[in-house]
Amino acid sequence: MTQYLLSVHGVEGQEPPPPERLPEIFGAVEEFNERLRRSGAWVFAGGLEPPDTATVVRVERGEAVLTDGPFAESKEHIGGFWVIEAKDLDAALALAEEGARACENPVEVRPFQPVPQE
Repeated sequence: MTQYLLSVHGVEGQEPPPPERLPEIFGAVEEFNERLRRSGAWVFAGGLEPPDTATVVRVERGEAVLTDGPFAESKEHIGGFWVIEAKDLDAALALAEEGARACENPVEVRPFQPVPQE
């Protein structure tokens, strides 16, 4: 089984859902999380605070340099993620579709690199 990162993308300037819809969306996401757990695909998941809470750490000339804000200048930012295990890309894409429907945002699918064998 391969592990995949399903990253949820929020789009800057996109209207957020109205507050009265949030319980419905959170409920749909939790139902999806529970399906992942029952199926054995669940590894880990989490939601992230907004991009303006980010701190970027760089090393320049041997010294750590910290700057506020997201690393990439972009209109899309990762708002949350799932790490799953799936037998292949098609299975991961099917799960990502379920996740995108639940959270009502785009979901990017990327496989993890294989762990080198010793």
